Amino acid sequence: MRCRRGPWVPSRSAIRILHRLRDAPAPHTTYLVHGEPDAAVTLRDRIDRQPGWTAVVPRSGEHVLLR
Repeated sequence: MRCRRGPWVPSRSAIRILHRLRDAPAPHTTYLVHGEPDAAVTLRDRIDRQPGWTAVVPRSGEHVLLR
């Protein structure tokens, strides 16, 4: 995502991400694999609440089998 003005603001970016997820079909699990660990955990919690999806922040080096 690109910001048009000013520096990157995590809360603004999270709002944009949640807005885009709103109309998307729910996946089995959402993996958050980019960004600072604390920000990823915060976004995971927000995705868990609304839209109510299962969201996971994998541990460093963790492997996940995707089907």
